[in-house]
Amino acid sequence: MTSVTHKRKAWSVVIMSTLAFTVCFMVWMMFAVIGIPIKKTLDLNETQFGILVAMPVLTGSLFRLPVGMLTDKYGGRIVFAAIMAATVVPIYLIAYGTEFWHYLLLGLFVGLTGTSFSVGIAYCARWFPKRQQGLAMGIFGAGNSGAAVTKLVAPTLVVAYGWQFVPQVYAAIMLGTLILFWLFTYDDLAHRVESHVTWRDQLLALKDPTVWKYCQYYSIVFGGYVALSLWMTKYYVSEYGFDIKSAAFLAACFSLPGGVLRALGGWMSDKWGAHRVTWWVLWISWVCLFILSYPQTELTIKTVSGLQTFQVGLNVWLFTILMFIIGVAFAVGKASVFKYISDDYPKNIGVISGIVGLAGGMGGFLLPIMFGALVDLTGIRSTCFMLMYGVVWVSLIWMYFTEVRKLDLMMRRRPHPDILE
Repeated sequence: MTSVTHKRKAWSVVIMSTLAFTVCFMVWMMFAVIGIPIKKTLDLNETQFGILVAMPVLTGSLFRLPVGMLTDKYGGRIVFAAIMAATVVPIYLIAYGTEFWHYLLLGLFVGLTGTSFSVGIAYCARWFPKRQQGLAMGIFGAGNSGAAVTKLVAPTLVVAYGWQFVPQVYAAIMLGTLILFWLFTYDDLAHRVESHVTWRDQLLALKDPTVWKYCQYYSIVFGGYVALSLWMTKYYVSEYGFDIKSAAFLAACFSLPGGVLRALGGWMSDKWGAHRVTWWVLWISWVCLFILSYPQTELTIKTVSGLQTFQVGLNVWLFTILMFIIGVAFAVGKASVFKYISDDYPKNIGVISGIVGLAGGMGGFLLPIMFGALVDLTGIRSTCFMLMYGVVWVSLIWMYFTEVRKLDLMMRRRPHPDILE
């Protein structure tokens, strides 16, 4: 295979995989929009709504590890195509659900689209040299913008034709994407692990504490992204009184940069390193989440002229700007975490990405349920940001003691240039 032919195939794989992942993510986030009219029809509480929107994320998370292992064994092309083929019918059947359990069950099957990340990230990375892997993975990861596409497209379909029309259209899009993907992607046997490598050998990565640290980072930048993407449309409706179309549009201000700018994060990680980029991502997220955590408050003060009441809280524009900044930070962080993986585990990217992706996906599954439970318990909607703030704080502490402090000690022990002279 000539270098020109290989390069053409590599970019064809990245482009088609990114398109397929975008469609898969559109489907994965579908309940963030259609879940709102379903909630109204079935009279669900906040916790039940959280379970409904998170159900696809459960299977999309739990199956990321086995799917990543299958990718290492059999190649990304066949596994990616199989996932898309398996979800077309369940997507279509959502339009005919009538009971809460119908949507939960179909959501589990549709959630398989979320496993496409573990396939595509390894599939794309192996077509490129190490110096370009961050960019390739970042471009593929921009398929997260499917969450924003759903926020922009699905509400229009709901208003014009009813929510049942959305899964019917999405099933047709998935089928068309599957055909295009198969026609314009390629396979390379050299990208598969050696035949003597067993499942047990692959799972030994679970004993590596560094892998678990990357899981923690990814549970924020990806798990938090998924959870907030699912929750923000409902948040704008409940907190600021918008209709579903306007709420979804504003929520896209978080989802769109959180997906599209992942390629920028890949480039930054190639240039400055995964550690430095991730460190700043966590700090920026921590500050923004601290501000977002403050609930809408009426403060009454006794003054010399009588009682004075002040409204303290974020207006919708400042709130949206902060969400946009977090979306950018999460986009960059999603790429930088996987740059860690391609640097440290080049031989088994599929397995490691499956483990880390599983952790991130489980964050995306558990957080919306916890968001709903916290609202039901406290009546304060900003508790979702309080919870995220605490998770980021834990990660910053972990990163400081395992990376920042270690690097600082290494720099102190390094001989000064004057001494060497």
